[in-house]
Amino acid sequence: MFKKFRKTRSHLQQHIMGINERNICLIFDHNQRAHYKLADDKILCKSILEQHHVATAISYGTASRIGEIGALWESVCHHDSLVIKPAKGAGGNGILILRKRAGVWYKGSQLISETQICTHMAQIIMGMYGFGHSDCVLIEECIEPHPFFLDIYPDGVPDFRIILLQDQPIMAMLRMPTDASDGKANLHQGGLGIGIDLKAGTLQYAFDGEEFVKEHPDTGKPIYQSVIPYWAEMLEVSRRSSELFPLDYLGVDIILDRDKGPMVMEINVRPGLAIQLANRKGLKQTLTSLKS
Repeated sequence: MFKKFRKTRSHLQQHIMGINERNICLIFDHNQRAHYKLADDKILCKSILEQHHVATAISYGTASRIGEIGALWESVCHHDSLVIKPAKGAGGNGILILRKRAGVWYKGSQLISETQICTHMAQIIMGMYGFGHSDCVLIEECIEPHPFFLDIYPDGVPDFRIILLQDQPIMAMLRMPTDASDGKANLHQGGLGIGIDLKAGTLQYAFDGEEFVKEHPDTGKPIYQSVIPYWAEMLEVSRRSSELFPLDYLGVDIILDRDKGPMVMEINVRPGLAIQLANRKGLKQTLTSLKS
């Protein structure tokens, strides 16, 4: 990704915002550190969304101690699909997507035993994905992606990230899985970053870590100018979610479910900067246009 970034920065350099500038001008200047935990803790974040009737994935259970893992697993293993994640994880690390076939659990196409699943939950609690700090396990329903995504790439769960400043959307992208990302949409794990025209609600170019493309690199299915279903509703959900948190700059991650429509996955107080590359447009340029 960064190799391509260096190649393309010549014409974007004056508009691209780096980490330090983002931290100072957007995160530190608009958000109080005491409020970070409202977004960083996925369990706390979900409770806020649920209290205000914002659609989000159903929580099946949590565990904060290793001794609770067995009972938690017994209470959820009757489901045919599950998502296990750390409450304080970031970047998609530690997320385990499980599906049951003929009574056997699979992680993607790989068989996974219940012992391995419980070991993974123990690792979450011990802080393997929480920057060394003790953590909690959160188990949720597995979202069934809208057919719009399946027409482009049939596996994994894509999600939209909408960045807002003072409750107004300023930039968005679609993160879509690839063969290399193991069903996850996170860009640093091999997912595809696709820019979005905020006003038109259409997909733009996709960045695959090497180049900008108009088709999915694994399926060859067209992406460019595809009309996003429920786009107006997603923008409204992002605004409403932003208003619930005392954070003036944040990212709202939204999944489009096959039957339920837009559902908020999480709130991110430090949304990554790759969204600039996906949109081929810098945050500096975006913020300047908002002021004019």
